[in-house]
Amino acid sequence: MGSILCEHGVAFRVWAPNASSVSVIGNFNDWSTEANPLESEAGGYWYADVLNAEVGNEYRYLIVNGEQRLSRVDPYARQVTNSIGNGVIHDPDFDWDGDAYTLPPWNELVIYELHIGTFNDEPGGTPGTFQDAIARLPHLKRLGVNAVQVMPIAEFAGDFSWGYNPAHLFAVESSYGGPNGLKQFVRAAHQHGIGVILDVVYNHFGPSDLNLWQFDGWSENGLGGIYFYNDWRSETPWGNTRPDYGRGEVRQYIRDNALMWLEEYHVDGLRMDMTLYMRNVYPGVDLPEGWSLAQWLNLEISARYPGRITIAEDLQHNEWLTKAVEWGGAGYGAQWDSNFVHPIRAAVIAADDRSRSMFAVRDALSYSYNSDPFQRVVYSESHDEVANGKARVPSEIDPTDPHDYYAQKRSSLAAGLVFTAPGIPMLFEGQEFLEGGWFRDDVPIDWHLNVEFQGIVRLYRDLIGLRLNRGGDSRGLCGRNINVYHLNDPQNLLAFHRWDKGGPGDDVVVLVNLSAAAKEEYTVGFPREGRWQLRLNSAWQGYSTAFSDHPSSDVEAFPGWYDGLPCHALVSIAPYTCLIYCQV
Repeated sequence: MGSILCEHGVAFRVWAPNASSVSVIGNFNDWSTEANPLESEAGGYWYADVLNAEVGNEYRYLIVNGEQRLSRVDPYARQVTNSIGNGVIHDPDFDWDGDAYTLPPWNELVIYELHIGTFNDEPGGTPGTFQDAIARLPHLKRLGVNAVQVMPIAEFAGDFSWGYNPAHLFAVESSYGGPNGLKQFVRAAHQHGIGVILDVVYNHFGPSDLNLWQFDGWSENGLGGIYFYNDWRSETPWGNTRPDYGRGEVRQYIRDNALMWLEEYHVDGLRMDMTLYMRNVYPGVDLPEGWSLAQWLNLEISARYPGRITIAEDLQHNEWLTKAVEWGGAGYGAQWDSNFVHPIRAAVIAADDRSRSMFAVRDALSYSYNSDPFQRVVYSESHDEVANGKARVPSEIDPTDPHDYYAQKRSSLAAGLVFTAPGIPMLFEGQEFLEGGWFRDDVPIDWHLNVEFQGIVRLYRDLIGLRLNRGGDSRGLCGRNINVYHLNDPQNLLAFHRWDKGGPGDDVVVLVNLSAAAKEEYTVGFPREGRWQLRLNSAWQGYSTAFSDHPSSDVEAFPGWYDGLPCHALVSIAPYTCLIYCQV
């Protein structure tokens, strides 16, 4: 489909089942409507070989349907001049420099969500580009993340957008650097040891600058034509532009798009936007063909590209999303977990200690899908959670000063819970240096904060190092197991044990104080006797001069049952603090 490079020229194929004729026009034939007609093939497809067409030429299809003469961009165009411009014949050949990157096991993933347009840019200018983002990869490598989740980069209307309004599904956003820019970004990320997970939008198309709308002139009820439902099933929260998941050619179109990112661009996974509106017309009204499409996509991806991940944003805590297809599930590898983010944000944002629930925090930490915690992505900030009426966690804590003591302490505490909970942890761009306010596609993150709050950046780096067992003594944080064994709701304190197989170098004990009061010589259980090293104290003054540097330290656990564990120790912990203990 689309423009196909051949030994002599370029072939073109397009699906337009209601057309009476189709021709390809471009600067290779002076935009002549007569020079290069396409021949009709079975199933409503049209095809032509054009000997004098070449890479870099701009082109369109002229579709005739009765009195209608429609100029359309190729739905499979890999490159466009802009969202309302022309298709460009693209050469898929690219020097990948021997790229053979493999994504880490999912229990060792640390994801960083970023938006190309705002990740590295100056205020008031043009959007950031893939090249700008490449310049910041060393920062991510030092931070310790090993995968980036890139918000959608399919060509959208205008230059500034979140990306969830795809106008041309197969083309890479021209203002970001187009298809070669994306390939260069993926190659550079892999060279830094960082995988790339791409956000894709299949629950709706457009709705603006939507070239697919009434593509070949046919439609019903004034709706979208061959690529869309033409009845009540077309309705989505973003317009009447839901693709027709029951039509084979449309299913193939979406399938081809998903596989293109993995094959041609070497991306390591796909995050599918709001799958609720693929499997439902609206909540409570099922769309079975949307469910079966998701199953087909996940089966194809797992068979063709083992080790790549697919992530659903569904937010309905439905374990069938991540259940295997052979058991009737949709087959996603993981899903964003609303059962984690909402209670954790509520716990750290509340101004009054009496408003926090340790029971809700316990449940958020312990939740899993299909008894596998790595089927969920856990986070306290994402593009959705820091916009649309909600702000970054520091700004939610103190809207007047997102960098004050409480904002620093409690946002850091949220990060501590993200990186010690079983699940795939995720950060949102700038979170590691206390970016405040809310997310906007035309306001870049403030990289000066990376220097001003370098101690907080170090805290995130230390948390990630422990999460990935970089020191060889915290393997339990890569494991599935958690036991929240101490819960003191009146005093807002809990403790939990994390382990993989157990034993020295594996067992991890985490103590969390979500109150304004320090605790001195506080007794908690420990899973084994002996010395437990304090590997992280989020109140350390090295992380921030605003912190108290409370004298927490290593502890000695003695035999004697406490909290249902065989040993116990006395600990001291500062207000709004996370302590992480390991045993060598």
